[in-house]
Amino acid sequence: MTKSTSASILLLTLISAITLNDVVSEGPTELKSWFEMMSRDKPPEKITKLHFYFHDLAKGKNVTAAVVARSNVTSFGVLASADDPLTVRPELTSKRVGYLKGLYMTASFEEVDLLMAMTFVFTDETYNGSSLSVLGHNPHQHLYRELPVVGGSGRFRLARGVASLQTYFYNRTIGNAIVEVDIMVFHY
Repeated sequence: MTKSTSASILLLTLISAITLNDVVSEGPTELKSWFEMMSRDKPPEKITKLHFYFHDLAKGKNVTAAVVARSNVTSFGVLASADDPLTVRPELTSKRVGYLKGLYMTASFEEVDLLMAMTFVFTDETYNGSSLSVLGHNPHQHLYRELPVVGGSGRFRLARGVASLQTYFYNRTIGNAIVEVDIMVFHY
């Protein structure tokens, strides 16, 4: 098995683990009933717009992201995992609404671009226990980045949509970042 095949298998395994570990509050019987109702009644889709910040802290007192693998090529093939807090404002002390659970990997030789597999797990009020999963290319040095929302759970069941990312703050020396997120999703 080649190194790239091993890395691909690891990435797919980690993506699967993230998806399988989402909070599920209903069992198979309830989900079956829900899908049967969907096929019978076809309720209208909802549109939800969300705005929040995530804090990716690689160094300091409360680290939320860590490198878990590194290739022998300078900045290509670095794999990191994250458990970043989501807040309503850019200050880390503002109201917490959830966590970004996921991983990202440098995946370009031309510029330092990221392949991101992340799940936004919400813990606040209406969306408590619900999640949205995002998978895509993040050229993080661009002003705006658009990543697809590929699914969701809880109140965001069968979600699809777009997550727009914009770096609010980045400290190149230590790698800490605050990223502003705007999400628009269709869901049932």
